[in-house]
Amino acid sequence: MRRGTRMLGRYDVGRTIGEGTFAKVKFAQNTETGENVAIKVMDKATILKNRMVDQIKREISIMKIVRHPNIVRLHEVLASPAKIYIVLEFVSGGELYDQIVHQRRLPEHKARRYFQQLIDAVAHCHKKGVYHRDLKPENLLIDAFGSLKVSDFGLSALPQQGVEILHTTCGTPNYLAPEVLAQKGYDGAAADIWSCGVILFVLMAGYLPFNEADLPTLYQKISAAEFKCPLWFSREATSFIENILDPNPKTRIRMEDIIKHTWFRKDYVPANHREEENVNLDDVRAVFEDIEAKYVAEQPETEVMGSLVMNAFEMITLSQGLNLSALFDRQQDFVKMQTRFVSRKPAKVIISTIEDVAESMNLKVHTRNYKTRLEGTSASKARQFAVVVEVYEVASSLFMVDVRKAAGDTLDYHKFYKNFCAKLDSIIWKPTNPKATSDLLRTIRC
Repeated sequence: MRRGTRMLGRYDVGRTIGEGTFAKVKFAQNTETGENVAIKVMDKATILKNRMVDQIKREISIMKIVRHPNIVRLHEVLASPAKIYIVLEFVSGGELYDQIVHQRRLPEHKARRYFQQLIDAVAHCHKKGVYHRDLKPENLLIDAFGSLKVSDFGLSALPQQGVEILHTTCGTPNYLAPEVLAQKGYDGAAADIWSCGVILFVLMAGYLPFNEADLPTLYQKISAAEFKCPLWFSREATSFIENILDPNPKTRIRMEDIIKHTWFRKDYVPANHREEENVNLDDVRAVFEDIEAKYVAEQPETEVMGSLVMNAFEMITLSQGLNLSALFDRQQDFVKMQTRFVSRKPAKVIISTIEDVAESMNLKVHTRNYKTRLEGTSASKARQFAVVVEVYEVASSLFMVDVRKAAGDTLDYHKFYKNFCAKLDSIIWKPTNPKATSDLLRTIRC
């Protein structure tokens, strides 16, 4: 087995591809089928300490219930004495938000196609009695075929039988419906529809319909639905969005009317979806049944006293299909939240340069072996901000530097990455030989 990987049942677990407050996401491969997966790893003790048992159980249960082509698929749930492993579909195309950052705004026909897929997924959730409550472009992923996948059901709700009104205020403020902010109870379906309308506006406009620096003003504009569609919106699209962003949930357009609307129906191809049979949640209950028992500490993962090793397969998979040009072109890299570049400098020089640049940007630096975490505040000074930088050896004297968001807003992250790379120019390798990329593939260690 190559350094930096370990086995979890039938899965060969590799590098970290995502990191949050309560979980890490690892890239892995099913050794029986060759399928790529993402494994969300959570510590049982942390879940218990933060009283998140019910929330995590709900998230896992919901993802098993709402299987759909436009929803990230949950394959299975595994557990060890100390950890829970959620095995998910690996979605390689990044966030929908990254396309907005890269392209500024999407053409109407492309925005409509993503919106159709979003509505297909959300309508399926509502049919199952599930309300997402945190719909935003950052939670919408794009797969290798360009299809949208809804993710992150951590704030989703499954109303109790006979209860139609939800009361918890949650989600991202700019995408929240007025009735959610009012804290007087709300219809989860109508609230999700509002969020979908904000997403459609952002896709077509390239900016938020409600975006104020202070929360009271933001809430006031949302409550009054105080927004204006840009001139480049078609008349029909403008009318459609105004029907969705109706501040009154009782008169707001319903899901069935969205699907019947002429703007929505144009070139509409419904998802080819076969209803699942009754979902068995016994495995979910089994995983959590001992969570309040005394935990047995797992052996720590083996320290890698040197740069991590990435083989050719991983490198190709984690770049844009088979096109490695994005590794050498920082502008193309903007289509992903996970941004990366290549360097021919020694690994220790790369790390020390990153540390020096980060400190010059007033970021706190924490380095362990060849993994560095940078922490600070966003450009607006309003939010905490963190990124993780890892150095991987992909060939002799050739290193890939992977930078990913660990905390904070995606737009802040992209602004940071652009500025960060400008200061790291001395260590970034940009091949001038057109054959460099193909030659690289032949030299990468398999």
